[in-house]
Amino acid sequence: MPEILSLHEYMLRPIVLPDDFINAIRGAKDEGLLDLPEIHEHKLLFGVRGHRAGMFASLWSYSDRRNWESLWIPDGVPRSSENYPEMWRFWEESILRPFLDRDPDTIDFTAYEVCG
Repeated sequence: MPEILSLHEYMLRPIVLPDDFINAIRGAKDEGLLDLPEIHEHKLLFGVRGHRAGMFASLWSYSDRRNWESLWIPDGVPRSSENYPEMWRFWEESILRPFLDRDPDTIDFTAYEVCG
């Protein structure tokens, strides 16, 4: 099965310093908060050109659709936030929420299947 890449676009609150956000994400990674078995890799991105220049995003990699769906869409029905893995709920509530301008569950994202 092809790899799944999920691009999550972040809009920070106006008072947030970019370095504080970067350090919080690095700290979460160092503490293992993003070490869910279904997630193959995570990268924090910063836009340098285009309509998202100066903004952050995350790229999440899953080895295949089966792993991605087992984490987020078991039995074909998207999980509700109260049924997220405990580490993910902590990630959203304690790491992302203080920095983002919206609820972490309402950010723009797109999941892509690698086709080449």
